[in-house]
Amino acid sequence: MNKEDKEILSRINDYANVVLDGIDPQKVRISVQLEKLKPIMKEIAKERNCSIEDVFIKYMDLASDASVKQEKEFQNQMGPILKEGNKSPF
Repeated sequence: MNKEDKEILSRINDYANVVLDGIDPQKVRISVQLEKLKPIMKEIAKERNCSIEDVFIKYMDLASDASVKQEKEFQNQMGPILKEGNKSPF
């Protein structure tokens, strides 16, 4: 992920933390959540001279990549602990 990608992901995530605060993602439709993110995506689209759909696709790709990376880091940290005789550390 390059610097520009990290900035886009960070801006949208920071905005989401504010506008989606208190919303249970399991109970609120994805379409409603995306509608709340529209203003920041429009702003980024305007700055990049592209469509909001392009920003949305870019965001979904970046968020997916970040999620995979986070899961790999978790597995690398917890894997050795969990492999020790399959005993729970708790």
